[in-house]
Amino acid sequence: MIGALVLAGCGDSGSGSDSSAAGAELSVGAAYIPQPVSDSMAAGFLTITNKGDAEDELTSVTSEAGDVTVHETVDGTMKEVDRLPIPAHGRLVFKSGGNHLMFEKLKRQLKQGQTVSVELHFAHSGPVTVKLPVKAATYQPTAGHSGH
Repeated sequence: MIGALVLAGCGDSGSGSDSSAAGAELSVGAAYIPQPVSDSMAAGFLTITNKGDAEDELTSVTSEAGDVTVHETVDGTMKEVDRLPIPAHGRLVFKSGGNHLMFEKLKRQLKQGQTVSVELHFAHSGPVTVKLPVKAATYQPTAGHSGH
């Protein structure tokens, strides 16, 4: 397994198209930020899907809106982590009460109807830019977290 990860990490240098490489194939969906009650902090949620044959890891998130950290929730306790795994043929889900992005030191107040751009950084894959719409504070996604 470790050998496959090392090869996947080295396989993307030089060739423009790596769709035939046995690496991670990442896509992002169900992204949103509930309108925060605070002027300086917010939470963000999304789902990263990996259709590839190799695991990857989310290592950091950056945004022009402010500082972003990655948090996981284990047994009701939130803690900042420096990486989270995205399993091969699996998903990394960020949802209310679970893993989430924490926005701090916001440069502007986030209001419903706006979008916040973030760049996701991975251990092996190139960065992915995602726009997170700011939704109502009570917004709950209706699809994407069950039935798959």
